[in-house]
Amino acid sequence: MHSHDHSHAHGQEVSPEERLALLKYMVQHNAHHAEELHELAHTLDGEPAEFLHNAVKDIEESNKKIEAALKLLEE
Repeated sequence: MHSHDHSHAHGQEVSPEERLALLKYMVQHNAHHAEELHELAHTLDGEPAEFLHNAVKDIEESNKKIEAALKLLEE
């Protein structure tokens, strides 16, 4: 696992380029966490493994929504 800082610019103006870069980063970041959870799920049995596999599916679904927003912003 890794540590990371989540800084946010609430109330500050963010350029369109910065917005796109952040969203692209988040898709990759989320995918990395999904991979970590998937690997961890394979070390477990039963209900805990099932919950983690479902969490991976949720992250993947969230990434699809972020990617859809990205596509609209890039148009």
